Amino acid sequence: MQAVRIHDYGGPDVLSLEEAPRPQPEKGQVLMRVLAAGVNPADSGYRSGAYSQFMALQFPWIPGLEGAGTVESVGADVDAFHAGEEVYGFVTGGYAQYAVAKANDLQGKPPSLSMEEAAAVPMGATMAWAAVIDTAKVEEGHSVLIHGAAGGIGSYATQLAHWKKAHVIGTTSKDNLEFVRSLGAQTAIDYRETRFETVAHDVDVVIDTVGGDVLERSWGVIKAGGALVTVAARISPEDGKAHGIRAASVMRPTFADHKQISELLASKTIVPTIREVFPLEEARAAQVLSETKHGRGRIVLKIA
Repeated sequence: MQAVRIHDYGGPDVLSLEEAPRPQPEKGQVLMRVLAAGVNPADSGYRSGAYSQFMALQFPWIPGLEGAGTVESVGADVDAFHAGEEVYGFVTGGYAQYAVAKANDLQGKPPSLSMEEAAAVPMGATMAWAAVIDTAKVEEGHSVLIHGAAGGIGSYATQLAHWKKAHVIGTTSKDNLEFVRSLGAQTAIDYRETRFETVAHDVDVVIDTVGGDVLERSWGVIKAGGALVTVAARISPEDGKAHGIRAASVMRPTFADHKQISELLASKTIVPTIREVFPLEEARAAQVLSETKHGRGRIVLKIA
């Protein structure tokens, strides 16, 4: 098969399109013929070696954490899927014509979504669901500040908070202000021009997809008993206690446990946003664009 692989840590130039062995599904796995793959900031983190201290790669390594396509074959003990079925979800090595996935990390693709749209969903939507619904437990009437509200995770967090009838405040760049409002934010803040602390006060929830200084500045805008949930850093409940709030970092949940995401997509209650589509052979350019961090939605690779 054709696959984009790396043979050592480095910049985007280490990505190489080459012939690679087709993987085979093991027990509990599905072999997907990949038709589209999401390009995540984490892909660049793994490639660069930024995560090597807690997850050393085995080379050659194929990037790609999410994708959409058709079932090619299934391993032992997999009854939920059959050959030819359209699926989407978390995969291992999605920058390739074929990739394996755990059966419990896949769902049937909603017919209303294109393969490219479906590939833009799994990571962003499940992380947003885990942050907004499972952890922060956003409810009607809550005020919710979402950092990076136009991004691959933030765009879904904004839509989910709006679905829950919260008052949503989103930070983004000037070019994405109207886009964030179209997702359901009542207030959109250009973070380059306005410090969010001057607009957001005593909010019930902060959803952070940015980390760093933005996370540190967020403690002071949350009301007592509120919540700060981040997908971009590691914080603990003890960190929150010092500020009189709940605090948590979100880890990636299992995709098959979140069937309601597919239902909301099918009803167009939430919609995926694609920043740009690249062919597989332009994976380097896709990652370079991803590393600029200031776009909207998800970058996608289309795989012939």
